[in-house]
Amino acid sequence: MLTRTDLRGRVPSPAELRATLPRAEVDVDAVLHQVRPVVEAVRDRGVPAVLELAERFDRVRPSAVRVPRETLRAALDNLAPAVREALTESIVRARKVHVDQRRTDVTTRVVPGGTVTERWVPVARVGLYAPGGLAVYPSSVVMNVVPAQAAGVSSLVVCSPPQVEYGGLPHPTILAACALLEVDEVWAVGGAQAVALLAYGGTDTDGAELAPVDMVTGPGNIYVTAAKRLLRGLIGIDSEAGPTEIAVLADDTADSVHVAADLISQAEHDTLAASVLVTTSTELADAVDAELERQVARTKHTERIRTALTGPQSGCVLVSAVDDGVRVVNAYAAEHLEIQTRDAREVAGRIHSAGAIFVGPYAPVSLGDYCAGSNHVLPTGGCARHSSGLSVQTFLRGIHVVEYTAEALADVAPKVVALAEAEDLPAHGQAVSARFPGDDGAAR
Repeated sequence: MLTRTDLRGRVPSPAELRATLPRAEVDVDAVLHQVRPVVEAVRDRGVPAVLELAERFDRVRPSAVRVPRETLRAALDNLAPAVREALTESIVRARKVHVDQRRTDVTTRVVPGGTVTERWVPVARVGLYAPGGLAVYPSSVVMNVVPAQAAGVSSLVVCSPPQVEYGGLPHPTILAACALLEVDEVWAVGGAQAVALLAYGGTDTDGAELAPVDMVTGPGNIYVTAAKRLLRGLIGIDSEAGPTEIAVLADDTADSVHVAADLISQAEHDTLAASVLVTTSTELADAVDAELERQVARTKHTERIRTALTGPQSGCVLVSAVDDGVRVVNAYAAEHLEIQTRDAREVAGRIHSAGAIFVGPYAPVSLGDYCAGSNHVLPTGGCARHSSGLSVQTFLRGIHVVEYTAEALADVAPKVVALAEAEDLPAHGQAVSARFPGDDGAAR
């Protein structure tokens, strides 16, 4: 089922690997012309434009943008006990991990009388996007809200698309997750118009203010990503998320049943999802193909999964040795990377490019999606080579606070003046020497 690329006996350069390895091709620029009018309409006309766009794209026109608080509470009250228990456990584990990420302020004594403090300040107001397309993602609510709360963000709003079957409200499981996390501001808006409304703000149908945010985070489709790109600068964003990816680095010790199941689990997201097996074992590759045929036929979303697994973004890469496999997966920089080899922990220690690494046979990606405690909002499309997943740090800004006494400034003043003159910016030097009249840049 998986298209094979045979790299045995050769180790291509990083540039060759980037060109050779399977990857979903998503051209955000190609949809910017469709998204720009949406963003401009929301900027110019606010909520009336949002409601018209909901009617056009979501086939339902909500009566208002903001979901009433009593609706959130009712959704939680009606949530199936097993799902509530699972979400609660997911929240508890995520909080354990994310609270430990919180940074502390650090003051450095540069010289006597001169200090620089790095103060970590949370973003004041954040918009968190929970998708609502082919699946329901209360787990994405958890993954966005928990780190924002741990960072100390004081104002949160969750956006999720209105649903026809729920009278223009987001899916009730999304609403229940918000209530469980004590988020009481939820907007029934999705797509590019959600990002635009978060950026510009507006006035709801009842006259209530919908305040703009400083940052938008959370995964979404290509139109959400395009809106993030257009509005970046007016708002901060976490990343431009693409289709989900899983890579599995495996040798002959891996269980083909497990590997196939894990590849299928990510292919289930959508037809552009990428599932890549990198292995030293032809026998495993054959066994995984056989398992894929067997398991895909028995899944709920057979056609979606088969399309993803047979698409150009998915495949099997054969390598001569695990060391070569490490080079391949580092070049690929998967959103999710599983290590199913001998000495899996040691092999994982050599990975420097991945959104998240899942070590050994009992740490499948699905665990990270829900209950590992890690975050599942991760870099895609090779961005793990330079970017991190969502964390507490996403919502913090480091601000340097500089304090110098007159004596400490006087001591370094000649050097400031010298550098200012070397850069032909004499007024920079004058800003220092003006503090010491009658002197040449140093206090007497």
